[in-house]
Amino acid sequence: MSFAAIADAMSSGAIPLVVCLVVVMGALKKVPVYETFVDGAKEGFDVAVKIIPYLVAVLMAVGMVRAAGLLDVLARVLAPVLSFVGVPPEALPMALIRPLSGSGADGVMVELMVSQGVDSLPATTAAVMGGSTETTFYVLAVYFGSVGIQRIRHALWAGLCADLAGVLAASFFTRWLLFS
Repeated sequence: MSFAAIADAMSSGAIPLVVCLVVVMGALKKVPVYETFVDGAKEGFDVAVKIIPYLVAVLMAVGMVRAAGLLDVLARVLAPVLSFVGVPPEALPMALIRPLSGSGADGVMVELMVSQGVDSLPATTAAVMGGSTETTFYVLAVYFGSVGIQRIRHALWAGLCADLAGVLAASFFTRWLLFS
């Protein structure tokens, strides 16, 4: 049996195994598992209702930026600088959308894969960027907004610096490991 087949079998059984483990451990500790789950689901629903306005605002902003074509214009203008630091200019829209929206970034990445090819440097770099960066503005708007935190200045700069580091690292390691 190949390593890929073993890994596939293990990954298919991982989530059901974890769920069963949680139920068994809860039962052993005499925790009312089902009731606790339902209470958690109710709490999650309440949080979801609180964050809807923040989510709508972030998604609307992403849609406006993409529809206006600003990302493509910015990528063309910054192409010399991006090439100098090792970031494929075609991957800039991914780097800019990712801090705003995960689903928007996924859409940008798919468009890049269709236009450049799945195995191209820009598409591969964008895929690695997706795993190396965070949806910073989304996290700040949704999670901080849901608990009422209003002063986000330091968290914003820390998140954006981490995103920049993720973009640069994704570009460097993708080029180094896959395209050198």
